[in-house]
Amino acid sequence: MALKLSLRPEEKLVINGAVIANGDRRANLIVHNKASILREKDIMQQEEANTPARRIYFPIMLMYMDPSSSSQYYDEFVLRMTEFMGAVSTPEVLDMCVEVSKAVMDRNYYKALVQCKKVLKFEADRLNLSYSDE
Repeated sequence: MALKLSLRPEEKLVINGAVIANGDRRANLIVHNKASILREKDIMQQEEANTPARRIYFPIMLMYMDPSSSSQYYDEFVLRMTEFMGAVSTPEVLDMCVEVSKAVMDRNYYKALVQCKKVLKFEADRLNLSYSDE
């Protein structure tokens, strides 16, 4: 099944490690095979991994973008997830963390990122931080 992406003017995305920038008009792309794709809004720079949940998201993102080196980032993910789960007592959030961990163990990194966004939202709400998933 093909993936259709609608890009806004000037929007960037990463496909299998290549940074693609859209021009000055809206564009549609259709990807016909499996590829690691992240939109600009989903890409986190290392210096942005500055909260506990963001420190979980970042190594998952790296595993997704570079699956051949995923073992290099896995230990950091485990450490950060363990710290986070030890500090949180909300059952719903702990369930989210379990779902993220399951997806990572299954090497379904995109699903893990989607689940982790729920954890990011929880953290932002709890710490009164701004959070946007748009």
